[in-house]
Amino acid sequence: MTAALDFMNITLMIALASLALGQILSMVRLVIGPTSGDRILALDTMVINALGLIVVLGIYEGVRIYFEVSLLVAMLGFVSTVALARFILRGDIIE
Repeated sequence: MTAALDFMNITLMIALASLALGQILSMVRLVIGPTSGDRILALDTMVINALGLIVVLGIYEGVRIYFEVSLLVAMLGFVSTVALARFILRGDIIE
């Protein structure tokens, strides 16, 4: 029983570390991205990595509220990515 729990904890820690590394690399791309398209893609990738971090943290702590928070972050991330892309392409968000 304890071996399975140890394996689960190790797996979750590896997942958290991988997602954190992906978040850092996305931040680097956001800062040094040569075009605005690269920056938008990096921002969207950061939202997806944040979702992964929230879900894995919810699994690790065993708290269900993190899953509801991840749904809210996903909705806000989608809307913000679309709004930023429209602003860069057209110069305005709402016509």
